[in-house]
Amino acid sequence: MQQHRPYLMRYALLQLRNADHAEDVVQETLLAALEGRAKFAGNSSLKTWLTGILKYKILDVIRRKSREQPLAPGSDDDESGTVDALFKRDGHWQEMPATWGNPDEALQNKKFWEMFELCSKLMPERTARVFMLREVMEMSTEEICQELAITPTNLWVILHRARLALRECLEIKWFGGVRK
Repeated sequence: MQQHRPYLMRYALLQLRNADHAEDVVQETLLAALEGRAKFAGNSSLKTWLTGILKYKILDVIRRKSREQPLAPGSDDDESGTVDALFKRDGHWQEMPATWGNPDEALQNKKFWEMFELCSKLMPERTARVFMLREVMEMSTEEICQELAITPTNLWVILHRARLALRECLEIKWFGGVRK
């Protein structure tokens, strides 16, 4: 199990953006896996099973944090102007998105995932959290709205902004840059 620890730490850091919290959930995950190893039927890989446990540990931290203090609303205002700058008044792109070549190949590249992590860290915390809950942890709209106390409309606006921010960042740092 220890060989999967670096992957679990990266995953937890992406979600929580706090090294102490990430360390805690990874430790809790490994402990839960040791205690529940008899439940591991081998229907999936060990890494997949550990990631599943980790997701629930991360959700527990997110729930606890959302009860303790609300997400900072100010970051949305700053981000809104950035998003608006991408489009003309008629809703068309200022600059058309660059061609991404073969995205399937990029998904197999370790460096791509490093750039993805970097781009996620550059987003405002609230935006990144919503994106990760939806796209990585595959939570439903209802679950996310309940966890973060936001409306479905707000959720979809945040997801739209997250996707635009990721597109722009990946175009600059991956698809438009030097890839090795």
